Amino acid sequence: MHLNIETLALLNGGQALVLALMLWFGTRDGSNRAVKGLRLRAGALLLEAGGDFILAFDFKLSQTSVLLMGNTLNLAAQALTIVALRMVLGRNLRWREAIALGVTGWLGVTYLGAVHPDYLMRVLWGSAILTCNSLLNLSALWGGCREQDTRAQCLLFWTYVLAIALLVWRNLSLWMLATPPQGIGVPTPVNIAYVLLFGLQPLLASVGFLLLYNEILQRDLYDLARIDPLTGVINRLGLLEASDVLLTKARARRESIGVLLIDADHFKSINDRFGHDDGDRVLLELVASIRRMLRANDLVGRVGGEEFLVLSPSVKEGDLLALAERIRTAVEHTPFHINGQSYALTVSIGAAIASSSEQDMMAARRRADAALYEAKRAGRNCVRISAA
Repeated sequence: MHLNIETLALLNGGQALVLALMLWFGTRDGSNRAVKGLRLRAGALLLEAGGDFILAFDFKLSQTSVLLMGNTLNLAAQALTIVALRMVLGRNLRWREAIALGVTGWLGVTYLGAVHPDYLMRVLWGSAILTCNSLLNLSALWGGCREQDTRAQCLLFWTYVLAIALLVWRNLSLWMLATPPQGIGVPTPVNIAYVLLFGLQPLLASVGFLLLYNEILQRDLYDLARIDPLTGVINRLGLLEASDVLLTKARARRESIGVLLIDADHFKSINDRFGHDDGDRVLLELVASIRRMLRANDLVGRVGGEEFLVLSPSVKEGDLLALAERIRTAVEHTPFHINGQSYALTVSIGAAIASSSEQDMMAARRRADAALYEAKRAGRNCVRISAA
């Protein structure tokens, strides 16, 4: 088999087809936004494969047919890739810009190829459109290389940077030739190198997409292990990890951390009277009431049942008691709706201060728990702080 344009295009088309099947059948949950983006990328690869196969069998087609069909498929694939990447990343899809670039590119290439033939200008026009497509992808990936938990964005970022560099090199090479070729199918060194190198882009981009999807899954699993599924706040594990981080920062700044243990009074009666579904809705409203009283750097998590923990860095005893009282008052004056009826709910709060010299937060949490017990003994709907 000779190394010519048709052979390279056939190999590239086969590679794109295999990658498309891998992306499509390698994902299962089609309702996930990232999976939808991956499958959209698979569709783009099928279009790229179609464009490669048209180039591979250009000897059976007219030059105009190869030009129009091949560019239609490739430009459509580029537009789909822009939307697919942004869908996986959770960004604004920018599909209008993607479509506009595709249509503009097709009109320019068609005019310079079929109406007023000028190969060099056609390559320049197409390269400008492809560069704009890559710049849209780069804007979605910007900053990804600086994030600690992702390397896939870095791979994709440099893939599109290299794609732009390849386009620049191709145009410079063509314009420097004394007699430039009049089509991509002409087996010149520039065309062969371009088709060979450009054929690697789908492979690198698809690997990047798969790695990016894997990183998203890992982050989702990480969050699932640390987020309470009912209330959306962090759970015991998340609180434990967050406590260590806050205590490390407190040591560096020699500051204290406020700890509030909040328990909904007589919550069992709500579940017994209205059922657990309505009880869950009350918990959601309770969390919302607590959150409205917190500062941006305060943290709330669910310890279990109807008990919640608030961590408030850089506070003193007076500030912590004021925060606890604001939370207690807000909950007391919030009407909780159950089956169309308003229900009054109160909370008991135990408070404690963790100094920066403590080894961990467990001792402060035990003191807050003891203070909470005192608040319940005092008749509930009140705040008590640990004396130790």
